Amino acid sequence: MTFEYADRIKRLPPYLFAELEKLTREKKRCGIDLISLSIGDPDLPPPTFIIESLKKEASDPKKHNYSFSQGEPDFREAVTGWCKKRFNVDLQQDQVVALLGSKEGIANVARAFINPGDRVLVPDPAYPVYAQGSTILCDGIPVPMPLLEENDFKPDFEVIKVDKAKMMFLNYPSNPTAATVDKKFLKEAVDFAKDNNLMLCYDNAYSEITYDGYRAPSILEIDGAMDVAIEFHSFSKTFNMTGDRIGFAVGNKQLIDGLTKVKTQIDSGPPVYTQKVAVKALGAYSGSEPPEFLKKNNLILQERRDLLVDTLCKLGYKVEKAKATFYVWVNCKCDSIKFVAKLLDVGVAVTPGDGFGKYGEGYVRITFTQPMERMVEACNRIASAFK
Repeated sequence: MTFEYADRIKRLPPYLFAELEKLTREKKRCGIDLISLSIGDPDLPPPTFIIESLKKEASDPKKHNYSFSQGEPDFREAVTGWCKKRFNVDLQQDQVVALLGSKEGIANVARAFINPGDRVLVPDPAYPVYAQGSTILCDGIPVPMPLLEENDFKPDFEVIKVDKAKMMFLNYPSNPTAATVDKKFLKEAVDFAKDNNLMLCYDNAYSEITYDGYRAPSILEIDGAMDVAIEFHSFSKTFNMTGDRIGFAVGNKQLIDGLTKVKTQIDSGPPVYTQKVAVKALGAYSGSEPPEFLKKNNLILQERRDLLVDTLCKLGYKVEKAKATFYVWVNCKCDSIKFVAKLLDVGVAVTPGDGFGKYGEGYVRITFTQPMERMVEACNRIASAFK
């Protein structure tokens, strides 16, 4: 017996990493010690206080009951407090919704507002969930906004076609380009959304992974943003809790309400004990500056970034030292799959840029989420492949 996929599933593009997975399997079968610089999963552990809190909260039988779809009241209170300390943004609890990781919220927000045929402006290259998990799976039509190197990987609002567009996604600090923006750009984005009656979905998952004195802003700091914007945050990167699936969305009350309505039909919120741990995690911030554990983590990542960028520059590639994320976005001067295959030959896995959209072709994304000794080995292998 066979079953036919729904049309929305058929509209999803081919799995762009299939060839990479095939090549990776072949190398492993040959016994090659593969160093993966392709996945954005932090290798650093959560802070000790989070592990201890998780043990304590998970051992309490009362913490294993259903939560609320919008999240526990003390979790939402902790989020409003963190947003005030970190960004000086004032929020009420009804402007917060707990998420099973920010990816879940990004995918589900479109279900509340996008009808079949509605157009959604999505950055390209970008995290695929904007165009696929959110837009296509809601029968919407993704409209790419090219992120070009000559524009510092920012969309040009003057040339974007907004006909019938209803929603727009933005993500800074950016995955995969590692580009950052200032409040001047965010003001342009808010004005563009207001002028064109667009819902603005801002993915700020990497706001705390920053270097060289850069501090990522929130779009909610911008005058008028609360009229049009919802912002997504994750504990995955800040606290190295990728597998714990906890995040939150904040912002415009109607957008929060719509997302919450969807969640009432499909989940009962993150586990209570996970939210309790998240409250403690947010409490590590005493002000706008990052807590000590995060400063130390970012220094470790910065050292790895410098090694990787210096290696690539010595090989003749023009690579900037990104001010945020744990990605390096490299113009590889050739077909991205060929570049990836060449590195696989020396046991290093990276991600082809076309996996993030049409305008990602000709680039590769390289992560630095491996211990320093593995980063050194990976850089030596990269150098041997291109010398």
